[in-house]
Amino acid sequence: MTWTIERTDDLSACLAVRRAVFMEEQNVSEADEIDGLDGAALHLLARMDDRPVGTARILLSGDLARIGRVCVLKDARGLGLGAEIIEACVDLARAQPGVTRAKLGAQVHALGFYEKLGFSAFGPVYDDAGMPHRDMERAV
Repeated sequence: MTWTIERTDDLSACLAVRRAVFMEEQNVSEADEIDGLDGAALHLLARMDDRPVGTARILLSGDLARIGRVCVLKDARGLGLGAEIIEACVDLARAQPGVTRAKLGAQVHALGFYEKLGFSAFGPVYDDAGMPHRDMERAV
């Protein structure tokens, strides 16, 4: 199975994937998911056979790229797509002037996934949208 991952301005496609994963599957409220920051973010969209199946966004602040809203539709999981989306985020962050670090808030069950991609956890576990998270960071 092949896919593409590209920067996109198609926010409606990104939101459709996020709605399916976060709101429908994980029961995150619309108020928590739609936080008003999408307009300031860089967005990536993964497609399989031209169908949106994964997404992520990056918010830039000084030397920091904050990766968030990373998700893959259930029927496209287990293929390595999530890892490639994260690597695409790191590549996009690296291409931004002055950015030296990537940070994300990982669901605790996914810490090992992000550690394999070079992220290190720091700080305490905290609640985000009713799920335990921990901050993670890596150099870009």
